[in-house]
Amino acid sequence: MNFAEVVSALREEAEATNERRLLVLTGERDACYSTADRALDAGDVDRAETTLVGTGKLGCERVGPNRADRLLGTTRECVVFDAHADFRPNALGRVVGAVDGGGLFVLLTPVLDSWPDERTDFDATLAVPPDDIDSVSGNFRRRFAETLRAHPGIAIVDADSEMVEKDGLTHPKPRLSSGDEALELPETHAFPDAAYDDCLTGDQIEVVRELETLRDGGDETRKTAVVVEADRGRGKSSAAGLSAGSLAAEDADVLVTAPEYRSAREVFIRAEALLTELGYEVETDHDPPRTIEIPDGGRIRFADPTEAEDLLGDSSSSGDSDGSKSRDAPADAPDVVFVDEAAALSVRLLERFLAAPRVAFTTTIHGYEGAGRGFSVRFRDRLDESDHEVREARLDEPIRYAEGDPVEVWAFRALLLDARPPVDAVVRDANPESVEYRTYTPADLLADETLLREVFGLLVLAHYRTEPDDLARLLDAPNLAVRALVRNDESSRTARQHVVAVALLAREGGLPADVREEMYEGGRVRGNMLPDVLTSQLRDEEAGVSVGRRVMRIATHHAVRSRGLGSRLLSEIRREFEAELDWLGVGYGATPELLRFWQRNGYRTVQLSTTRNDTSGEYSALMLDPLSEAGADLRERHSRWFASRIGSMLADPLRDADPDVVRALLRSVEAPVSLDLSDWDWRTVASSAYGPGLYDAAPRPFRRIALKHFVEGGGALSDREERLLVRKVLQSHPWPAVADELGFHSAGQCMRALGDAYEPLVDRYGTETALAEKRRYEE
Repeated sequence: MNFAEVVSALREEAEATNERRLLVLTGERDACYSTADRALDAGDVDRAETTLVGTGKLGCERVGPNRADRLLGTTRECVVFDAHADFRPNALGRVVGAVDGGGLFVLLTPVLDSWPDERTDFDATLAVPPDDIDSVSGNFRRRFAETLRAHPGIAIVDADSEMVEKDGLTHPKPRLSSGDEALELPETHAFPDAAYDDCLTGDQIEVVRELETLRDGGDETRKTAVVVEADRGRGKSSAAGLSAGSLAAEDADVLVTAPEYRSAREVFIRAEALLTELGYEVETDHDPPRTIEIPDGGRIRFADPTEAEDLLGDSSSSGDSDGSKSRDAPADAPDVVFVDEAAALSVRLLERFLAAPRVAFTTTIHGYEGAGRGFSVRFRDRLDESDHEVREARLDEPIRYAEGDPVEVWAFRALLLDARPPVDAVVRDANPESVEYRTYTPADLLADETLLREVFGLLVLAHYRTEPDDLARLLDAPNLAVRALVRNDESSRTARQHVVAVALLAREGGLPADVREEMYEGGRVRGNMLPDVLTSQLRDEEAGVSVGRRVMRIATHHAVRSRGLGSRLLSEIRREFEAELDWLGVGYGATPELLRFWQRNGYRTVQLSTTRNDTSGEYSALMLDPLSEAGADLRERHSRWFASRIGSMLADPLRDADPDVVRALLRSVEAPVSLDLSDWDWRTVASSAYGPGLYDAAPRPFRRIALKHFVEGGGALSDREERLLVRKVLQSHPWPAVADELGFHSAGQCMRALGDAYEPLVDRYGTETALAEKRRYEE
């Protein structure tokens, strides 16, 4: 068959099976566009239903690669993706799912054999100073091209000659239709019939029925959490939108949150359509809307995760027995919360949404947004321990195309959307003594697909948002290195080793003077996070001289956690690099558990960000472990600088930092804290502890002593006393708010408790003047 006949046959096969087909046009860019234009005609493609992701022209809708997210939630007959100038894996992952069953995905590429040797704008983002773009490899594109040649349903055509290298036809056997049967409504249901009539699959009906449990049912004390998991293209967001609209029709205040609004856009589109169908006159703020209101009725509104957290307060918003909002919930707290793409949020942030009495967590199992399996492993234990009744639902049946669609199968493999760690059974017995330390190069990973999937699968679990771009970085970025602990699978005939822990390391520092000067003057230098922060924010122009490795990700298999494997991996990394580097470092969303883990492994804090990460909701801690004299000098000067300013930071930009985070943070600082207190200061503190003195008369000396206690580990205080020191003394919260948060009966009792907490601190740090003041009240 010639080119036109192949395209026509591909389209016919796609329509007959309700699957999609992929057409790859290789060669010079202009020739690819010309051939693509003829391909659309040969495939009888409606250009009004076609989108080009690129900068050329095909007589159809066009979006730039950096705006590929506009296709999320849309359905197209054909998508043409130009991979010549800028091939971004994330963009590909976003747009491939927009093609409807019976449609074509057209990919324009350079000649496949030479493509790995070419460099694009995306490659420039992988070139981290002091490396340049010539140091970036083409491993990702080499593997990508191999998947195009290997998978069925993919045609490859030389655009210059229109020679067909591979026709992509699968010649499927006829199969029974599974999409024409009438769907049945549940025998009993509370949501409107229209909500179920709008469902496209039986799976969607089951999910909407499960989400009915988010109704209050007349019992405002009941707590319910619904977890919905699905692959992409299964109608998860549509089901959530139908349910949110049904709840709003019952006058509920529904809050929707997601890492980005675009993830939740379909929720609002479907909710608005349902409410209009039900006859409501709704008011919206945008098109598509971010707020939907029924006058004198319910509403649906969007907030980013940190805003949503603030709207929930510290406890349930469901209301007290008299129907009013609970004491700790803000007046504007919602009745129900939908957390869309939950796997793309940190576990600690997800935990905070349990402050809502009725909450749904919906997430994609395999997708660029995040990994549902990671969500299951890392968050489900916390959810099961909560006081919510947990319900589960799952969507398996595709909506846009038939199950087993070859383009979906290919995309999962090409972008490793379904990568996962080894099964529990083969690593369950692993411990620090039974594992082996391994160094893996990109060549090692490319040579062993199972190894690559295990490594990337663990990295997915290590972070709340791992994307296809990260796979390209893993294989191509010259500054990255992979280290792992492996265990022999004695049951395997091939003596296979399986990965039980993995770390992704980024080389940083060693920057020339001109780059350091640019950084100091506010310029952004890619891939050097620690030197960048220490230089641009903390004004240390020499911070980029020394060379280190930052631990970008570290993960231990969920079946063998808490056995010391993470610490064993870090110790091996330290041993490997201690003769060639100046420091090891890390930056992450600070939690008490993580701060303690890194402190136990020799890392000390040198900075805490003053703004929360919009997605994780955490403040980011930066820590260093020196390996040389230069590294020790770098950490010492920044530890001292951090210790000298953290007190004022906690009283201003960090006033809302979690007190347990602050406690663990300060204990991870290695620097002396000078009290520098006058006799008058000591008399004020000692009289507050042992007599009638008042904290409010002179807060400064109390703050210095509290810092010394935390940083240098002095004095035996209870957890509540330490939280009192953080909230009142270091963060300057009002007495009534501190008393309420920490469970004191009154502000007066809270004041007396603060005096009691300073007794052991006066005993430990007090001067003779302080001790004399103490004796005055003991006599």
